[in-house]
Amino acid sequence: MQLHIRPLTPQNAEDFFTFFDHIAFREHPEWGCGCYCCFFHATDQAAWERTTSAEKAAWARQMIQHGQMRGLFAYDGETPVGWCHFDLLQNLPGARLFHSELATGSQRDAAIVCFTIAQGYRGQGIATQLLQHALITLHDMGVARVEAYPLLSGDNQEHHYHGPLALYEKQGFIKVREHDGMAMVEKAL
Repeated sequence: MQLHIRPLTPQNAEDFFTFFDHIAFREHPEWGCGCYCCFFHATDQAAWERTTSAEKAAWARQMIQHGQMRGLFAYDGETPVGWCHFDLLQNLPGARLFHSELATGSQRDAAIVCFTIAQGYRGQGIATQLLQHALITLHDMGVARVEAYPLLSGDNQEHHYHGPLALYEKQGFIKVREHDGMAMVEKAL
């Protein structure tokens, strides 16, 4: 495997849709919910729930084209095999359901909200590499504090799209609270 990490840009937007539509959930298509990583960008969660998969894809395409969605891809050669979605908290209004009361909403607070690793590539350290690159990117953006929301239990890989708790702990995140089966972890950069 020749793994390399690239940021999401308008130039590789088609890789985003290829990954989510054809690669990420190839062995378990029922896991693909048609979210296109838009959930945390939604300001009205009830309206988001009523949005069709096609509408979410169009919204994701628009955000990517306007530089309003941040993330990293892991590629095996030229094939996208992993995704990490992160951004400033002020750009992720859906994170208000989870985020810390310590968050200021400034450009100094960010969240990592999603990992998706293609089946067949899991357990090979791809999420770790994506997280490490995301932390470097956030640091370079001037972020002072980053948080994430891993599940505390569950054996279904589909439900660990926030990344497992151990992934964050290995990178120095500390658990600051638990709520409804989720942890909130944070790290100062």
